[in-house]
Amino acid sequence: MTTGVRLRYRIVDVFSDRPLAGNALCVVLDPVPEAVMAAIAREVNLSETTFPVQTAAGAYDVRIFTPSAELSFAGHPSLGTAWVLGPNTWAQTSPGATVEVTADADGAVMTQPDPAFDWLGDHPADELRRALGVSTTEGACRAEAAGNAHIVVPTAAPIEGLQPDLPAIASVTAGLSATTCAVVRRIDDSHLHVRVFVPAAGIREDPGTGSAAGPVALLARQLWGMAPDVLIRQGDEMGRPCRIQVHAELGALRVGGRVVACAEGTFTL
Repeated sequence: MTTGVRLRYRIVDVFSDRPLAGNALCVVLDPVPEAVMAAIAREVNLSETTFPVQTAAGAYDVRIFTPSAELSFAGHPSLGTAWVLGPNTWAQTSPGATVEVTADADGAVMTQPDPAFDWLGDHPADELRRALGVSTTEGACRAEAAGNAHIVVPTAAPIEGLQPDLPAIASVTAGLSATTCAVVRRIDDSHLHVRVFVPAAGIREDPGTGSAAGPVALLARQLWGMAPDVLIRQGDEMGRPCRIQVHAELGALRVGGRVVACAEGTFTL
């Protein structure tokens, strides 16, 4: 009888202080052949699955996969992976960036590269307004950092009951060489309500998007004079409430939140 390969994994919920909320992440703890990574991510079928390899006492490399694509960088996988590896200040290297992630017993916080902002013209902004189903917007902006591009659509209108046209969102974001589409509403000077749609990557809606949180908070601060420290509310409409803490300052951009263990097991391949 041939013995199969056994790969340990843990599932954690990021941006939450309780299991079965926040944004779930699978972290595979044992070395995985590259050819198998995408298949494992499809099997797990969470927003992201990560494959870290520790390279030093305070450093690791990581590969990040959605069920349909590899990402150069992502936020909640960075926080959750560092938390699983243990309390430390980690240098995490992914294909898109090297960032510092500090993890403790309660959660993690990461640095983020400053994004480059590019305001879009009236035509794509109007296409996005219609695709999102929001009544009014304050334009639309493309934000790029660490190999990821996000479309950010600020609005003063409520966003709880949106009925987005996901194929239209996928088409517009792909045409702008972006992955996500984030719609953001100011609640007050230190709180934002955000929803993020990622249909081009096989994700209808993401409950907590750490890679977009930094650009979103910076843009909101520029537009609305927000405080430098803000709390983003995301995922409530999906039954996966996330609370994302952001320090929105160019050159010192930080994103963090709570992390909690949810499950663990072994793949037998």
